[in-house]
Amino acid sequence: MQTAQKDLSSIEGVTSQKTRWGQFATLISVFFFWGFVAASNDVLIPVFKEKLQLSQVQAQMVSFAFYVAYSVGSILYFIISKAMGQDLLNRIGYKNGISVGLIISAIGTLLFIPAASSESFLLFISGLFVIGLGFSLQQTAANPLAINMGSASTGSQRLSMAGGINNLGTTIGPLIVNLAIFGSVSAIAVSSLSVVKTPYLVLGAAFLVVAAIFYFSSVPNKLVSNTEELAESKSNWVDRGSPFKYPQLVLGMIAIFVYVGVEVSTAANLPEFMKQKLGTPTSGSAPYISLFWASLMIGRWTSSAGAFGFSEGTKKVLQFLMPYLAFGVFLLVNAIAKHDLEDFYVYALVIIALIIATLLSKGNPARQLLIFSACGIIALLVVMFSPNHQISVYAICSVGLFCSTLWPCIFTLSISGLGKHTSEGSNFLIFMICGGGLVSLLQGYLSADHLLGISMSYVVGIGCFLYLAYYAVRSKAELKNQGIDLDELAGTKGGGH
Repeated sequence: MQTAQKDLSSIEGVTSQKTRWGQFATLISVFFFWGFVAASNDVLIPVFKEKLQLSQVQAQMVSFAFYVAYSVGSILYFIISKAMGQDLLNRIGYKNGISVGLIISAIGTLLFIPAASSESFLLFISGLFVIGLGFSLQQTAANPLAINMGSASTGSQRLSMAGGINNLGTTIGPLIVNLAIFGSVSAIAVSSLSVVKTPYLVLGAAFLVVAAIFYFSSVPNKLVSNTEELAESKSNWVDRGSPFKYPQLVLGMIAIFVYVGVEVSTAANLPEFMKQKLGTPTSGSAPYISLFWASLMIGRWTSSAGAFGFSEGTKKVLQFLMPYLAFGVFLLVNAIAKHDLEDFYVYALVIIALIIATLLSKGNPARQLLIFSACGIIALLVVMFSPNHQISVYAICSVGLFCSTLWPCIFTLSISGLGKHTSEGSNFLIFMICGGGLVSLLQGYLSADHLLGISMSYVVGIGCFLYLAYYAVRSKAELKNQGIDLDELAGTKGGGH
């Protein structure tokens, strides 16, 4: 990886960098789009299932096509980089790469025109596939940039903050798309799939506008990687010659796969769970899909409190205020959509579990990954065995709380210590986002009545969380062997960040 400066010779030098908020504000706009589209897919799944008479596993092809595009995009990125003899983003620049990715995603939205006219499921998922290809390039560039725009000690929290904006998109996405498709919150069916194209064409136009904004912005085209300097400043850091020779990355790739898998499959199967267990119509599940994705926003806003340069006392206050501020955003959006809010007030009690888990983690990404994975397992056990199906729905939504910070935790753990291999390692992590499609496909298959059924199919998510707990322990040990102290990285020693 090319760097603009190599004069940081100590950890103190690295951790003293201040977050570049102006550039960061521009960067996080693409995080919003990723969330908006990903969550909106959960509205499309039951619509396509009903209109095109698909099975649950066939309907899950919406998620599969979208998320497998990340892997295909990552492979193409690798092939192009090798053919050029240089990393693609190092060649064209990071902000330029995001602009190109936005244009590719805009092209994907155009496929919704012929798809809607012919009511072709293949064309619909092809459009989502192309959108996902563009997102793959955007993610490869944007995630390292988010970690890079300030000190290493706040890199994970900064990525959580970007994720919080991502989940602002996931919170309002299902509601906006639901209104655009159904025409009103009380409708339960569509007369024609032609109504699906409008919100996505508007989204495509937005992609192009933001692509232009990025091109002319001050967002850097090159990285001055704080995590690279953090690794290389250690006296015992050794270049192993390949990113695959760093266990934290290889195991982290699997962790990304199962994390995105449990997040996507949990939400994607929620409408079917509510339909079978509570008799909820298709449009009626949208507020709960919104609550699931809002839960990720709640968790990420809570974790991002550490990214600001406030005193320790102020940060602790923010860790109590931020989750309820985010919850308030969810309530406001649903109030505007004229949804009944009475059923959601009790969720304020569930958020207390998130606050406790966040405080126990103390900003250490490995500790947070372990604690949140344990909480996710407990939530899914409630889903599987609770006789009260309404409580099970809240438990499903709470999985969003405990998935909220897993991406920045895994990403930070995986690329820490890679040195000049950071960019290549980041691309391999993006490749594993395909887990969102494959795991949801697996759960959709197992949810059939003659197999596990919709409730017991959530055992798939428990398996995912068990691996994440294992990775939390293993990655900490691997990084310690490489001379990287995660408490130091988190800034929890010596009154740091």
